[in-house]
Amino acid sequence: MQSPYKAIKVTEDVWWVGAIDWNIRDFHGYQTKRGSTYNAYLVMADKVTLIDTVKAPFREEMLARIADVIDPGRIDYIVSNHSEMDHSGCLPEVIAAVKPEKVFASQAGAKALREIFPSESLEIAAVRDGETLSLGNRSLVFMETRMLHWPDSMFAYLKEEELLFSQDAFGMHYASLERFDDQLDPAILEYEAATYYANIILPYSPLVLKLLEKVAAAKLSCKIVAPDHGPIWRRDIGGIVGRYGKWASQKPTAKAVVVYATMWHSTEKMARAVSEGLAAGGLQVRFMSMGEVHRSEVVYELLGAGALAVGSPTLNNNLLPHMADVLTYIKGLKPRNLVGAAFGSYGWSGEAVGQIEAILAEMKVESAGEGIRVKNVPDAGTLEKCYGLGITMAEQVKARL
Repeated sequence: MQSPYKAIKVTEDVWWVGAIDWNIRDFHGYQTKRGSTYNAYLVMADKVTLIDTVKAPFREEMLARIADVIDPGRIDYIVSNHSEMDHSGCLPEVIAAVKPEKVFASQAGAKALREIFPSESLEIAAVRDGETLSLGNRSLVFMETRMLHWPDSMFAYLKEEELLFSQDAFGMHYASLERFDDQLDPAILEYEAATYYANIILPYSPLVLKLLEKVAAAKLSCKIVAPDHGPIWRRDIGGIVGRYGKWASQKPTAKAVVVYATMWHSTEKMARAVSEGLAAGGLQVRFMSMGEVHRSEVVYELLGAGALAVGSPTLNNNLLPHMADVLTYIKGLKPRNLVGAAFGSYGWSGEAVGQIEAILAEMKVESAGEGIRVKNVPDAGTLEKCYGLGITMAEQVKARL
């Protein structure tokens, strides 16, 4: 019986042979509402080369797509650009089935793969930054991209095709039967690419800027950028590279994110008043209740924002769990250039506002002033203070634009 899984031609000598994960909805705490793909690529050079593998449960799908082009046993080389398990999960089984001449990874990648699969006795050839691998009639140039987003990460550039295998950079979590950016809605692509950047790449933004400089200095001509998740870029390469530069710079804009949790709507009333002040001060406002939105949406909205207002009541001398969750998540992603403030109601102890302020200070968020807390229900005077806090935050943001 013929397999339904077909390879998709990228160029005359390169095929997409990855897998589609329609059902994944969580990736390390990041909500993947549109699923994902695990992209692997087959280079039909004199030395047939497989670029990356896929998550373990999708091994047979990948092998079936390879078999649509060539007997998998004819693969000579495997290149592992990134050792994370969504790309290396089936690597030992594929090596055992294919028996390639060599498997290549970065120096950190070779070490990582041996640690991830300690019982497999993997023989991995380590390549250096800038090293060229001859495939006979084709050649791959390797470029280390350490901490984008793992220590082992690297790019592989197929010179003759002007094709960059960019690993997790320039990717997105988006399950689709269409493989190329020009086959998909540009608005969805921009949203999913930004969401991916905010939730995966953001902490490494200073390194992204250095990488973009490194790629520019190398004067690589790229007709195609093939990431490990989502569609392959062949139309809007300049656009996605430019957006990475913009996102990595983290320049603030006239936008504020108000994120809060509430028990009996008192903190919500305060959040509404802060939002009204921010808007009156000239900022666009994203109003986000953690009872209704996911943490990854908050981080998406923070990308490029200039202000972050955070509200929580106090429960058992602490933040509400929803707020502890999102603040821990945001803190790990290290957004920069924000003005911030805290607010919240309480019944008898009221520690939450101080805890929020401490977290914002750890995040190096510029304070817009002392947080506002109120016992029980906010009165008109308290709501006026909240409105004023929004005005103050807006003024501080606009002074930095």
